[in-house]
Amino acid sequence: MEKEQFYYDNKIVKMFLIATILWGVVGMLVGLIVALLFIFPNLLEGISWLSFGRLRPLHTNAVIFAFVGNSIFMGIYYSMQRLLKTRMFSDTLSKIHFWGWQLIIVSAALTLPLGITSSKEYAELEWPIDIAITLIWIVMGINIIGTILKRRQRHIYVAIWFYLATLITVAVLHIFNNLELPVSAFKSYSIYAGVQDALVQWWYGHNAVAFFLTTPVLGLMYYFVPKVANRPVYSYRLSIIHFWSLIFIYIWAGPHHLLYTALPEWAQNLGTVFSVMLIFPSWGGMINGLLTLRGAWDKVREDPILKFFVVAITGYGMSTFEGPMLSFKTLNAIGHYTDWIIGHVHIGALAWNGFMAAGIIYWLAAKLWKTELFSKKLANIHFWLGTLGILFYALPLYVAGFTQAAMWKQFNPDGTLLYGNFLETVTQIMPMYMMRAFGGTLYLAGFIILAYNIIRTAQAGSAVEDELAEAAPLKKISSARIAGEGFHSWLERRTILFSFLVVIAIVIGGAVEIIPLLTVDSNIPKITSVKPYTPLELEGRDIYIREGCNNCHSQMIRPFRSEVERYGEYSKAGEFVYDFPFLWGSKRTGPDVHRIGGKYNDNWHFNHMLDPRSTSPGSIMPQYPWLITDDLDISKTIDKVNAMVTLGVPYTQFELDKALYLLKNQAKEIENNLRQDPEFVKNYGDAQIENKEIVAMIAYLQRLGTDIKAETAE
Repeated sequence: MEKEQFYYDNKIVKMFLIATILWGVVGMLVGLIVALLFIFPNLLEGISWLSFGRLRPLHTNAVIFAFVGNSIFMGIYYSMQRLLKTRMFSDTLSKIHFWGWQLIIVSAALTLPLGITSSKEYAELEWPIDIAITLIWIVMGINIIGTILKRRQRHIYVAIWFYLATLITVAVLHIFNNLELPVSAFKSYSIYAGVQDALVQWWYGHNAVAFFLTTPVLGLMYYFVPKVANRPVYSYRLSIIHFWSLIFIYIWAGPHHLLYTALPEWAQNLGTVFSVMLIFPSWGGMINGLLTLRGAWDKVREDPILKFFVVAITGYGMSTFEGPMLSFKTLNAIGHYTDWIIGHVHIGALAWNGFMAAGIIYWLAAKLWKTELFSKKLANIHFWLGTLGILFYALPLYVAGFTQAAMWKQFNPDGTLLYGNFLETVTQIMPMYMMRAFGGTLYLAGFIILAYNIIRTAQAGSAVEDELAEAAPLKKISSARIAGEGFHSWLERRTILFSFLVVIAIVIGGAVEIIPLLTVDSNIPKITSVKPYTPLELEGRDIYIREGCNNCHSQMIRPFRSEVERYGEYSKAGEFVYDFPFLWGSKRTGPDVHRIGGKYNDNWHFNHMLDPRSTSPGSIMPQYPWLITDDLDISKTIDKVNAMVTLGVPYTQFELDKALYLLKNQAKEIENNLRQDPEFVKNYGDAQIENKEIVAMIAYLQRLGTDIKAETAE
């Protein structure tokens, strides 16, 4: 059959490669700054947009969606064209995807430091940006599906299975988790509350890791590892089992992030069962990747690219072993809320995602600029710096995590807590934080070497935007199975049916877990004494969200003796019915605050926000002086209260009509309380503190956990 000539689009791949390097440096640099803020909490003193609570989501979004996201698109655009023997469906759509994604990243980089956030982990961006993400994802989807439909290769290769699963599942996750009610251009409230919001968020959060940081990178592994090693994939049959079992099981595992919380027990148990099952398909993929290198180990010793791949796949295996282990309740009781989890996720991010991206970049650079890599020696230096960086980053955090868990749970013989002051734990693990920052510095240094190496490679090479290729056109045949053709081989020809089966596989788990919690009232027992937030408390809660306080403080007391003794009565599902969004947190750098209401007087909270070390010596919490100087903006208070009513919060008509009056009255009461302290009067004289943001923050903190006592739960 006569072959057709066509051109692969290398320009779009090159654009994503450059963006990957740029955002990689930015994301890792912000991460290093965040790590340094643990050691030097006053490093950026007084600069609101550089406070820890605002930089931490910037770091996670930059690394996940900017660095890893661009690296995924880089690999997809390169591999799909060659696997399908065709140019991408539309150059215009490719460019819209690229520039649209970069605009989204820049929007995140501007809004998050300004405190414009929904607070939901890995989904912090506000509603206009969420809509932009949806539109750009649709653009990418049209481009990918269009390319598959115009292919010259009959069967879709294993890598493309994973790309399709990513395309479909991320769309479902993003849309359902980010259903929100806008209040203004940059403020919205989740339509889910409390326990429901927590489940939907971690259904999204866990599967964002699964279907954005894992499945597309597995697709890249199935393409680039065999290419670089010049070896076939170890087992086609294992890849089939790996793919279908992984995408079906993964979607059920989200509740393991909420063990021992107010989430119903049945949902927790489902998450545990499927999380444990995950180890089998995950390790199936790891084995398939590593055994693809069987017979090529001499090449691995010589080729830095394959070294990156080996450590990446090993890191994938380690993190996907540890995740299921952490879903056992006994281990989860130790690890959750500690730095163990931070170490765990960074094994995946730094080794699996970071090293896969680095290996692909090094290999593509030579291809895209038609030259040899500038320096294999520098690539090897990068490899060893990065590997040491991973070890110095993760291992100290494992030690820190076990130290935290052990200290939190220790009791004296008389039944009192051995370490009653939470800060004793923080002081103990400071050396681990220093080692973590050192590890991050090594890793960043290695990546900067990569950037230099690629720049020099590009300078030595030639820009080839379009690469000539040829292949025979695809001959149409019946959709029926051919004699001797396996079922899956037949399915690979039926792209629409294949995609439909992917949808079925990923929808079942989410539907089984989420729909009962949204529709069956008995899953969230009512507590009559729980009342809506007052307008001032609602404004304070929004400030709490803006400053990212939930990055360090949980609002979920688990039913452990140590936690009840330390914080108070354990949290009940019915307490969170007016929490849009939920704020349970996932890390305790500071103590839990769910029962902090009434524990300290208003002056303590005022001084604590102004200078945490004045009330809590040894604290690594940043200062918030702008809360004392900035006026509370109440121009949207009425809109916020009305939004709560739309979401089902039962405010009375009087509360709606007199919202601003009630807000000002409560603010005045708090200022009067503050003026009981002579030091406050001495420092602030006749200043009208009642109009400042600090008063709203105090109102919210003093409300937390005060609605119920143990005996009021129905």
